[in-house]
Amino acid sequence: MAHDGPHIVPKSTLLKVFGALIVLTGITVGVAYVPLGPLTVPVALGVAGMKATLVVLFFMHLKYDNPVNALTFTIGTIFVVVFVTITLLDTAFRGDLGNVTAQTVQEIQAEQERAQQRQDAIPSDSLRIAPSDYPNQDRGASMQSEGGS
Repeated sequence: MAHDGPHIVPKSTLLKVFGALIVLTGITVGVAYVPLGPLTVPVALGVAGMKATLVVLFFMHLKYDNPVNALTFTIGTIFVVVFVTITLLDTAFRGDLGNVTAQTVQEIQAEQERAQQRQDAIPSDSLRIAPSDYPNQDRGASMQSEGGS
């Protein structure tokens, strides 16, 4: 299919596509404020994909170009979707993401050292609780009678 010249897209079509892009941009902003939980990223990516498709089809004239170029774009898009899906599945099912804290490793180590210093500052006599913690005390009548009466 040879081109005799550039394809002229009617102004009305370009304005309709522009309006659709504005609406989709509003949806993107709205999705950012609606708590969708784990669906936030897939919905935002879906809307972004629709906007990219409109731009490629109408503003880059892929709709009116050689079908081989459309096939190349479609196959490339499928690969991107597959790889992004695999990446999102990998990060969605990790169990260690809940263990993330705002503290750095150095801050955690400094806090542990301060706690160890506070513990070392406590006199050992104040930590005695059970009678076995006092080695120099008599242990009752049974110990006194061992010497044979």
